[in-house]
Amino acid sequence: MKIVTLEEAVGYVHSNQRVFFQGAAMTPKALIDALCDRYNELENIEIVQMHTEGEAKYIQEPFCKAFRTNACFVGGNVRKAVNSELGDYIPIFLSEIHLLFKQGILPLDVAFIQVSPPDKHGYCSLGTSIDVSLAAVQTAKMTIAQINPNVPRSHGDGNVHISQIDFGVEVNQPIFAHAPLVPNETEQKIGKFIANIIEDGATLQMGIGAIPNAVLLELQNHKGLGIHTEMFSDGILPLVEKGIITGENKVVKNGKIVTCFAVGSQKLYDFIDDNPMVHFKEAAYTNDTAIIRRNPKVTAINSAIELDLTGQVCADTIGKMQFSGVGGQMDFIRGASLSEGGKPIIAMPSVTKYGGSKIVPFLNEGAGVTTTRAHVHYVATEYGIVDLYGKNLKQRANALISIAHPNHRENLEEAAFERFGKSLHALK
Repeated sequence: MKIVTLEEAVGYVHSNQRVFFQGAAMTPKALIDALCDRYNELENIEIVQMHTEGEAKYIQEPFCKAFRTNACFVGGNVRKAVNSELGDYIPIFLSEIHLLFKQGILPLDVAFIQVSPPDKHGYCSLGTSIDVSLAAVQTAKMTIAQINPNVPRSHGDGNVHISQIDFGVEVNQPIFAHAPLVPNETEQKIGKFIANIIEDGATLQMGIGAIPNAVLLELQNHKGLGIHTEMFSDGILPLVEKGIITGENKVVKNGKIVTCFAVGSQKLYDFIDDNPMVHFKEAAYTNDTAIIRRNPKVTAINSAIELDLTGQVCADTIGKMQFSGVGGQMDFIRGASLSEGGKPIIAMPSVTKYGGSKIVPFLNEGAGVTTTRAHVHYVATEYGIVDLYGKNLKQRANALISIAHPNHRENLEEAAFERFGKSLHALK
């Protein structure tokens, strides 16, 4: 590894290349901004990324003249670009993104990453974002690293030897951090319903957000919980401190918190740093259904943008607009359903922030089906939780109407009557 300046490092990127950006808290902002400063010298640079943090200058004027985004997951900073001529989205499971690199479907010219300084053996850590970043390093023709002492040294598979890095740039800046979201009254109600069906000894998968935090707050009296997840945030910390999350009942990585990335506060990053209890793996491992199902009582909690009366889940689009991505929802919904005693759960408020029902007669035109109705089991709103598994279409409609917002139940009943030709009473 050769240590160079930012200007020298980004000078190795040339027009018509494909460049990978590591994401989440490890987004290499200094490298990205320095690359954007070269927009007058470059053209047709394809950016491959998952969710990145920061302002994403590469999709803004005038920088976007040189760059276009090809996203495997869509965050708020690139959403407008992805839904315009400046970018696009690849529908793909998180567990399979690495194959795009390894099978040469999306061969990478350059990988931009952020790592810790090397240890005495010459190994840097990819910190809190292993996910598909390790595969990018392994397959890219050139790897350029932002070396930052603020990057936590995580245990697991995120070790990269300096011989795998072509050029390094030394920076000293905080990594991206977020304060924990505080659940509102609606989210607290949802959290209580879900917590009531989580058993002692369960293995949990949940992401970042107010509903996962609300669930975790309700688990103070549980015992022997484990974590095998795509990602986690601050919500688990009190449960670890109280000895509620122990991992003692897990089959895969017994006693370990298994994840492929993490985003949260500085307290979370301090917890991760050099902590052998937290095991970071590639998404190809954490999101492998065959691995997930081996753990007992896998309880997977995921969300939705809308859900139709038969149980089809849309979690990544708002109509024709690409809002986020397929991610790992299907990986964990299926893994949980195949786990002995597992519970796959879709959790969402009953209405949008504008008051529209999230349980709908039909998905909006252009909406993507993230999780099929054949895969859906539990659905929770602030009005209750229902299990759709084994129910026919009419029974599903009745169950979902029972947990819809009261203001929308009459319209949903009319839609069910029109679709199925029977009264709500007959649907029970």
